[in-house]
Amino acid sequence: MDRVQVLVVDDHQLVIEAIRTVLDDDGGVEIVGEALSGAEALAMLEREQPDIVLLDLRMPGMNGLECLDQIRARFPAVRVVFLSGSDDDELALETLERGASAFVSKNVEPRDLSAVLRQVVEGSVLSNLGMAIEPRGARAARKAGLTPREGEVLAALAEGRPNKQIARQLHVSEQAVKYHLTNIYRKLETPNRVEALRRATVLGLVDPYPPRPHVRGGPTPVR
Repeated sequence: MDRVQVLVVDDHQLVIEAIRTVLDDDGGVEIVGEALSGAEALAMLEREQPDIVLLDLRMPGMNGLECLDQIRARFPAVRVVFLSGSDDDELALETLERGASAFVSKNVEPRDLSAVLRQVVEGSVLSNLGMAIEPRGARAARKAGLTPREGEVLAALAEGRPNKQIARQLHVSEQAVKYHLTNIYRKLETPNRVEALRRATVLGLVDPYPPRPHVRGGPTPVR
């Protein structure tokens, strides 16, 4: 696909520079503009016409939610992704209900941010209502200390996917998948993927009957 064009909006220049450093390392993402306020972002939108606005939530003057409302009304084709220091589930839900495509914590692993942006453009993290799809057991996964990415890796693991398929599905390297699996084993206090899945099933972190990758000519699974 073409490079994802992003307008970054945050009232802290240091944060913008950090985001640029992260995204510049990804050849599939291009920052086409930077704004320090919602008003400045709106003025730049018509000229730059990005695919995504990466938006901070708490800003002086026009806050992120107000800016989101303006973007949805004036630039409905532009997707909005919030990058926020807040982990408030209710606040995240409000942004999604008001039309944001995704809500990402600033605690996200830097190398995962570009993958999230690509998935938003591809539509693979959106439901028909524009809500971000939360994998089954994601709330329980957070309580177990797993990051959202680790929850996604665990869900893919439960579907019987090998590391190579998981990497392709999540737009990360196989080495990144192995890194996440190591963290999952440590947090669930298990030695390997089999025991991790057993533990995850007991804790309600994964569906005990997840969909399995289709294998042509293979047997039909029996539940």
